[in-house]
Amino acid sequence: MKKERKIKKYNNLSIGWIRITNHGYAFVHINGFQKDVFIPKNKTNRALEGDLVEIKFYMKKGIKMEGEVLKIIKRKTNKFIGILKIHNNYGIVYNTNIHVNILVPIQKLEKCHHNDKVLVQIESWPKKFKNPFGKIVKVFGSYGEYKTEISSLLEEYEISYKFSKKMENEAKVIFSKKVMDIRLRRDMRKVKTFTIDPLNAKDFDDALSIRKLSYDTWEIGVHISDVSHYIKEGSLLDQEAYSRATSIYFVGEVIPMLPKILSNNLCSLQPKKDKLSFSYIFNINRKGKILKNWFGKTIIRSDRKFTYDEVQSIIDKKKGDYYEDIYTLFLLSKILIQNRLKNGALFLERVEVKFHLDKKNNPISLYLEKNNDAHRLIEEFMLLTNQKISEFVSLNLDGGTSKKLYIYRIHDKPDFQKIFLIKKIIEPLGYFLDTKNLKTSINHLLKQIKGKPEQNMIENLILRSMSKAKYSTRNIGHYGLSFIYYTHFTSPIRRYSDIIAHRLLYYYLTKDKNKNEEYKLKTIEFYEKQSHHCSCKERLAIDVEREFLKYMQVKYIRQFVGEEFYGIITGFTNWSVYIDLLLFQTEGMVRLNDIKEDSYVLNSNDYSIIGKKKRKIYHLGDKVKVKLMDANIEKNQIILDWIDDV
Repeated sequence: MKKERKIKKYNNLSIGWIRITNHGYAFVHINGFQKDVFIPKNKTNRALEGDLVEIKFYMKKGIKMEGEVLKIIKRKTNKFIGILKIHNNYGIVYNTNIHVNILVPIQKLEKCHHNDKVLVQIESWPKKFKNPFGKIVKVFGSYGEYKTEISSLLEEYEISYKFSKKMENEAKVIFSKKVMDIRLRRDMRKVKTFTIDPLNAKDFDDALSIRKLSYDTWEIGVHISDVSHYIKEGSLLDQEAYSRATSIYFVGEVIPMLPKILSNNLCSLQPKKDKLSFSYIFNINRKGKILKNWFGKTIIRSDRKFTYDEVQSIIDKKKGDYYEDIYTLFLLSKILIQNRLKNGALFLERVEVKFHLDKKNNPISLYLEKNNDAHRLIEEFMLLTNQKISEFVSLNLDGGTSKKLYIYRIHDKPDFQKIFLIKKIIEPLGYFLDTKNLKTSINHLLKQIKGKPEQNMIENLILRSMSKAKYSTRNIGHYGLSFIYYTHFTSPIRRYSDIIAHRLLYYYLTKDKNKNEEYKLKTIEFYEKQSHHCSCKERLAIDVEREFLKYMQVKYIRQFVGEEFYGIITGFTNWSVYIDLLLFQTEGMVRLNDIKEDSYVLNSNDYSIIGKKKRKIYHLGDKVKVKLMDANIEKNQIILDWIDDV
C-alpha cells in the first residue's frame, strides 16, 4: 500500500485534472492522495471540465482537503456543442458538457437562428464575467431534427461522416477493375447459396451454402466477403477504414466504414452476381459432428437473399423456398447451440428497441425485437466460423499450440464484486445466484426471469458485471462463449478487426506456396496496437449509437406526456430514482423530492430507498406506477412523477 504524501497546513501546490459538477463546485485528483481536493464554486478560476490545472490546497478541519485553482495549464477543449438561444443583443449557447453557458455577441450571429444546435468556440473569458464569450463555428440545424442530431453527435465524437474525393475516386477505380482471380479460387457458384439478413440491409457480409453428400452428411459453406482482396494494406482507403474501424448503425442511417460503392455493391454478396469470398467449408453429420474442415478463397453466386422474417416463416410453416436446406441448417444450429451451452456458454439474448420511421425519419411506432430461430441459425454458423478459424491458426495438427501471431476476440472473467452485488439485489425479488457454479446459475436465472417485468433490469445488471470483450494478440479465451480460441472474421465490410483476421489467415494459408506474396507479417506490437484501436473505436460506436437511440426514444415518447405507465426501478442516486418503462424499454427519472407519499432517502447499501415516516422500502426491481411529465430532447431526459407502487 502506497504511503500518502504529507501535506503542510497551507500553500501546498500541485497539478491535476479538474472535474466540475453541474452546480459549479469541483474536485481535483492529485497523485499520492486517496481523497480528491475539493474546489468551492467561487475558486475554480474559469476552469472547465477536464482542464489540466495548477491548484493551491490545504487541510480543512483536519478531515478534507480544500483548494483553489491558480491557473489553467491546458484546456481539454475550447469547442462545445449546444443549443443557441437568441436574446435582444446577445446569444447564449446552452450545453450539458460544462457548468457554464457561453455568450455570443449579436453581431457574431449571422446566419444563426434561435434554437439552432451549434458548435461554439470560446474566444475569451474576462475575469469580471461569470460566463465565457465565444463565436459560432458550425451550425447543425434546428435542435431535435433527425439530421441535426446525427451530424452534431458525429462532431462531438469526432467521427468521420463523408469520404474525401480522393477516397471516393480510389473506391471507383477498385469498383471499375473488379479483378476476379478465379484461377486461384475454389469455384462454389453451382452450389446452392443464399444470404439471410435484416429487411433493410444492403451490406451482405456473409452467405451460406449447403450440399447434401449422403443421407446423413452435408457440406456447409460459410462465405465471407473477401474485402481484403480489394482493400490493400497501406492504401488511402485502408488508412480511412482503419481510422473508422467500424460502421456505425443509427436508427434509419448507417455511417459505413467503407464507401457505399464497395460496402453496398462490390463487396456485398448480392444475389445473382459472381462475388469473391473467403470461406470456411466443412462436412457435418446429423449429430452435429464436424468431419472435415477447409479454409480458403472462393468465388460464389448467391441464388437468393432472404430476410430473417422470411426464414422464420419457412421454419415455422415447414414449407417455402429452399425449405429442406433451411430446415437442415436450423436443426444443425440447434445442435451447435446445445453443444455451446453444455460447454459452459452464457445464453443471454437481448430485446432490441426498434422504430418504424416516416419519410422524414421521425419515429411513428416502437416495437421490441427478439432473436428468433432465423437469427440464431445465422449466429451459430458465424460463431462456429470465428472459432474454427482461430483454432486453425492457433493449433498444430497434433493439437499443440502453433504460437502463430493472430488477432483474437477475448473476454475476461466477470468482476466478482459486481456478481456479489447482483446476488444481494436479486435476493429480495426471490432469485438466487450460486457463485461456485456461476455460468450454470446465470443461465438458470436468465430462464427464470424470462417474460417477467424485472427481466430487462436483471439482464442489464448481468451485462454490467461482465468484462468488456476486446481485441488482442494475447489470447485468454472468451468467457461468455466458453471458447478457448475465438476471433472476428465474419463481418469485414463493417469491422476492421475482421480485415486484419483475413490478412493474417491468408498469409498463413499461402506463405509456403507463394514466396513472392505481397503481404508481409508485421511485429506483434503492430497488431496489438491495431487491436487496441479497434477495441476503442468499438466502444465509441456503442456509446454514440446508444446516445442516438435515447434521443429517438425521447422524441417518440413525447406524444404520451400526461399518461400513466408501469415501470421497474432500475437505479438510485441521492436525489433520484431511475425507472424502466416496461412498454417502451426506456429509462426515465423521478426526483426523490417529488415523491409525495413520504420523504425518501437512499439506504446505505445503495440499492433501496426508505421513507422517513412510514419506513416503507423500495428495492431495485420493484414495480411502480408513474406518470410521464416531460420528454426533454435538449437534455435527452425523460421526467416521471411517482404515483404509487403496484
